[in-house]
Amino acid sequence: MVACILSTDGNSSSDSESNTTASTAFSLPGWQLALWAVAYLFLILVALTGNITVIWIILAHKKMRTVTNYFIVNLALADTCIATFNVTFNFVYASHNIWYFGQAFCHSQNFVPVMAMFVSIYSMMVIAVDRYMAIIHPFQPRLSTLHTKVVIGAIWLVASGLAFPQFFYSTVTVDEGVTKCIVDWPEDGKGKVLVYHLTVIILTYFLPLVVMFFTYSIMGVTLWRQVVPGHQLVRLQQRPRHIAAKKRFVKTMVVVMVTFAICWLPYHLYFILGTFRQDIYCHKFIQQVYLALFWLAMSSTMYNPIIYCCLNQRFRSGFRLAFRCCPWVTPPDEDKLKLFQSQSLLMTIHKNHTKMSLSVRKASFPETPNE
Repeated sequence: MVACILSTDGNSSSDSESNTTASTAFSLPGWQLALWAVAYLFLILVALTGNITVIWIILAHKKMRTVTNYFIVNLALADTCIATFNVTFNFVYASHNIWYFGQAFCHSQNFVPVMAMFVSIYSMMVIAVDRYMAIIHPFQPRLSTLHTKVVIGAIWLVASGLAFPQFFYSTVTVDEGVTKCIVDWPEDGKGKVLVYHLTVIILTYFLPLVVMFFTYSIMGVTLWRQVVPGHQLVRLQQRPRHIAAKKRFVKTMVVVMVTFAICWLPYHLYFILGTFRQDIYCHKFIQQVYLALFWLAMSSTMYNPIIYCCLNQRFRSGFRLAFRCCPWVTPPDEDKLKLFQSQSLLMTIHKNHTKMSLSVRKASFPETPNE
């Protein structure tokens, strides 16, 4: 990067220190800084509250501990890491162009985003592949709990390895009295650095999205044509509900995938453009552009819980139970049944309730021959 680069983060690098100062370049007026601070604070609070609640809903209720939901926990955990360890520090750095947080946080500043983004999108990809196998190849062996934990551990291990160069070359330097956190790549490895960054973008964005697009397209066509393998094994009266449940889940995860793709695409394009046109970082307006693109990318961490709540009945019940202390939230009794009881028991309860209602109605009126 050129000397007047605004800031560095987990997806960017700098080969030399910035020679600008906070008082002469990239200084925001107080009112703009306040507005950006409110926007980022809102993002952090919503992301942390939503993702921690999702983790609680799944881990605290036995009926929610499925293979798919374990990967959703993994996704929520990665989003929590980004909101906790990256958003605040990167916002302060980008808005002041001064690093206040020391060497240790400089390492995490450049390490956590790459690692957490890899974990997030590969958790979504594994969910897509798992659902693909369940719907298209239902007679093939499924992931066990042990295998699920192994896959989750492997995702974090590979993510850590991919992000390790960012951690290793991170350093704090002082230029003209201004402290900077940069990724100080070796001078003789500029070509390798470009290859590394392009590899990161491909592995953490384009490749998983292609896999998810392929799997969800096949699942969507199969479900909407109602030609699901193994469908005949489901009892006749349960078939419509069986397919409808699968459709709802596919819709939910497609919305999650599309939201992630939209949020991160401008951010990746920003750094791809900067790789070939480094002079863009010297423009005064680039600070506002970066803050906007970074907010959009980080906002992907707060949308998933909202999507689950809007499109999934059990998560919606879980959120109502989690926030039942709020005066405007009144969870019905059915919420506990949805989280604590199996679907078959819920159907039995519903049928018994329906029969009881019919019995009461019959007892209230004179019986006729037709009845």
